[in-house]
Amino acid sequence: MGRSLIETVMGAVVLLVAALFVFFAYNTAQVSAVQGYEVSAKFYKIGGLSKGSDVRINGIKVGTVTDRRLDAKTFDAVVTMSISPEIKLPTDTVAVVESEGLLGGKYVRLDPGTAEERIAAGGQIAKTRNFRSLEDQVGEIIFLATGGEGGNK
Repeated sequence: MGRSLIETVMGAVVLLVAALFVFFAYNTAQVSAVQGYEVSAKFYKIGGLSKGSDVRINGIKVGTVTDRRLDAKTFDAVVTMSISPEIKLPTDTVAVVESEGLLGGKYVRLDPGTAEERIAAGGQIAKTRNFRSLEDQVGEIIFLATGGEGGNK
């Protein structure tokens, strides 16, 4: 009888520690969506960027991707982001879709410019750079290494 009581108490302690760990990890990982003003950006290629992905400036999360859709006229990918209200983006900000690594997810990196004017809520980031996959980069290196001949020597 005493042994099962000890096992029950130890099991409860383990569950409590696990719950505290999950709570701590959730609060420090910044996985919650940022509530703020919305801006959008058009990209030719977003490379698997998903809803809920981070929007970062210098590696710090300042927003969240809230929507992705296809522009029916230009066939560009339109990404809508929610940006933290204390971050006021200059109008010459550049948005880039980046990868967190070989197996990591995608996120939007913002490179703020130096313009005095700011992007208003509901505005659009005019300057974007498209996602470049590993395959694109390797293909470009091979193309340059073969002298731009595409392997036909």
